[in-house]
Amino acid sequence: MKNSYTDLTLDELVAKKEQLHKEYFDLRMGRVLGHVENPLAVRTIRRNIARVNTRIREYELGIRKAAK
Repeated sequence: MKNSYTDLTLDELVAKKEQLHKEYFDLRMGRVLGHVENPLAVRTIRRNIARVNTRIREYELGIRKAAK
């Protein structure tokens, strides 16, 4: 199931992006050390980062309006 980021505000999206980057870094380091239980999680997190970046860009372009 894909995560839905459509109902998050801009600030929440930025926080989620930081959280996902941290998880992605931890998984990459774990994969190098050989301690990753689910190697496909790296791909999933990378795609979720792309989804969040898309939503953030929509706010920047004015496609989505920031809550006032």
